[in-house]
Amino acid sequence: MEDVITDIPPPSRFFNEDLNNFALPSPALPSPFFVFSKPDSNFPLRPSLLVVAISPPSIYLLHHCIPSKTLIGTLILPEISFSGNPIEPSHRSKSCDIYASIDDPAILFMSVQLPVAGERAYAVAKLIIDEGEIRPERVLILDSVQSRNFRGNLSADEMLVFKLETSSTSGQQMVCGVGWFPSGSMVDGLGAALLTRCQMRRIQGTLCVSWPECGPSAVALVKSLLDNSVLSKLDVRAFDGDCDVGFDRIKDSELYA
Repeated sequence: MEDVITDIPPPSRFFNEDLNNFALPSPALPSPFFVFSKPDSNFPLRPSLLVVAISPPSIYLLHHCIPSKTLIGTLILPEISFSGNPIEPSHRSKSCDIYASIDDPAILFMSVQLPVAGERAYAVAKLIIDEGEIRPERVLILDSVQSRNFRGNLSADEMLVFKLETSSTSGQQMVCGVGWFPSGSMVDGLGAALLTRCQMRRIQGTLCVSWPECGPSAVALVKSLLDNSVLSKLDVRAFDGDCDVGFDRIKDSELYA
């Protein structure tokens, strides 16, 4: 006679994914939001240009080569802890700070140093583009080429930069001398979500992606890109070739297709 207590139970007739259907759904994450240093300012802000730095080289340049800027706010993702961040802004901190250009107050910069998960990318993009306190006329997004999404081989010593634009940008280039992103390759993550949001809101948007993802050569490449863009009239310091730009932010990120 079988012992119902000690005998191995028969296998379940359900697959694990079927059993998950009976579990309670995870609680929804709180929405991202902005915090500004002057909450009594006239909102929404309407910059003529919003520059969003996502790639490590562009974040490094924003911190070290564009001195004429002032911190005006930050974007908060409630699920991200700020413990361990330095008091002063740094290209190594986990933050998403917003700066206004001193040379041209109509230009805003955003340094995205938070690991934005795939399922949160579009919520963050909606807040940044035309749903929060910022309503830009044009948006320039600086991101990296992801080797796993690129059709073809990428060499570590090869330097490449490509662009994608919204239909509203036709005939009004924000960057010069940059070719189109090749067909068959893919861009994902927050950069793609921001460009999608620009297209939906009929905003002039340009997404520039560069390779390699880190290192002095990558910083020099993005610096030359800015020198031939709508930012050419700003005070952008020369890059001395000595920097520490790594993959910390990229490894923490969860990107989506």
